Amino acid sequence: MGDVQLHLNDSGHGAFVITDKDELLAEMEVGLEDQTLTVYHTEVSDKLKGQGVGSLLFNEMVNYARKHQLQVDPMCSFVHARLKKNRDEYQDIWS
Repeated sequence: MGDVQLHLNDSGHGAFVITDKDELLAEMEVGLEDQTLTVYHTEVSDKLKGQGVGSLLFNEMVNYARKHQLQVDPMCSFVHARLKKNRDEYQDIWS
């Protein structure tokens, strides 16, 4: 399993992804516009479920948002639940 990588196209749409060779193992679909990082959907392959891969994607997204001083718009239920559960920890990127 590879590291988390961010792939964004010129229009600001893309995903944080984890791949192994040419196989997509996990992705967090995002869009970047102005100072907002919208997270649309997170999906992890069945063979990696329960191994904390979603958390790896989430942590990379949080680090990216903080580094670039972005606000996160969590349209993804997984991301929304994580932010809501630890509201104080993420108040700098989610209000």
